[in-house]
Amino acid sequence: MDINSYKQALLDQQKEKNEILLENLTARREEVYFDLNSQLAQIVIGIRRSGKSTICHKVLKQNHINYAYINFDDERLYDLKTEELNAVLEALYMVYGDFKYLFCDEIQNIPSWFLFVNRLLRQKIRLIITGSNAKLLSGELSTHLTGRYNQIELFPFSFSEILAYKNIPAGDDSTLGVALRKAAFEEYLSQGGFPELFEVKNKKAYIRNLFNSIITRDIKQRFSVRYPEALRKMADYLTDTLCTEINYKSLAKQFSFGSAHTAENYVSYLRQAYMLIGLQKFSRKSRERIRNEKNYVIDTAFISTAKEGFSEQNFGWRLENIVCIELFRRRNQTLNDVYYYKNGYEIDFVLCNDNSIVELIQVSADISAQKTFNRETNALFLAATELCCNNLTLITLNENRAYTVDNQTINIVSVLNWL
Repeated sequence: MDINSYKQALLDQQKEKNEILLENLTARREEVYFDLNSQLAQIVIGIRRSGKSTICHKVLKQNHINYAYINFDDERLYDLKTEELNAVLEALYMVYGDFKYLFCDEIQNIPSWFLFVNRLLRQKIRLIITGSNAKLLSGELSTHLTGRYNQIELFPFSFSEILAYKNIPAGDDSTLGVALRKAAFEEYLSQGGFPELFEVKNKKAYIRNLFNSIITRDIKQRFSVRYPEALRKMADYLTDTLCTEINYKSLAKQFSFGSAHTAENYVSYLRQAYMLIGLQKFSRKSRERIRNEKNYVIDTAFISTAKEGFSEQNFGWRLENIVCIELFRRRNQTLNDVYYYKNGYEIDFVLCNDNSIVELIQVSADISAQKTFNRETNALFLAATELCCNNLTLITLNENRAYTVDNQTINIVSVLNWL
């Protein structure tokens, strides 16, 4: 492409940028983590279609910043070589003039993009960057930007953000207010929180296309995947067997990989693309923490919509998955690490701050059966003694009360209130 072709692509993108209206954008809790006065690159990382571009536009516009914009997830710019970036920069100046802020969308598509970023940082340009691959951060950024970035991790909509999007008051305890929140939660439980999904009629096709795009563009093209079709089938399997421990030997056998190491690599790729999240087992020994990780999916939208999709077991898994992702969302605020615990019984979530355990959480959709109630509460009481933690929470579908035995109290809270 010549510079005029770059200019035309940027002019088209500028038109899209200018048509974004602040009043149509939902507030996101991660907005407070941007530091636009800093010379550090502001980097938003997360799964495709989680709203990374939108939150960046929103923060820049509401701070009345005049910024240039380039979206590398554009077929006209997708095959750019590193040596062509200077011509793109020249085209940016032709479109925007002498800008001080530059928003680069999906920059991981460009080989050796970090050389370009480093040059712009040296020129004192304030950069806002998005990417859909965790490796962008964990590997390349830490290596090549040497601390000159501020990481902001973004997930799909939380339940509170969905209420804001739908204009449903979170504190309205009228019959109507409660009913609207319950209906919104049922929708969230089944279709998840991808922002665009609320405006799409064929939701199943949208999620399948997103799934395929992640497999093809964020994994297959980026890594040397020897078994692409087996990877796709394994991804389908793992998004339907959430909240369970991963056995790499079993995966390798089931999907005919060459070794358990290959299966482990493929799971790592799915996590780097933010499709899956791994939850480590709590232990004082670091060697034991990396064994038997549990598998969670970034959003319940990826869980199968097959006929058995709302079986009793699947319903409980969806609920537990929602709680897990919310705990990961809250890490920026709480600074808590999240684990699970297993010692003849299981605790769904153990929250730690440095070396201190700050909360134990169980999730159970229905505790009306005495056997279920006893199993969940007894596990919490046992873990409270073993792990020396008295902050105990049982998240369920509907109940809100305290349960006390021998001066130990479990806070039973409905998932709607907790969210």
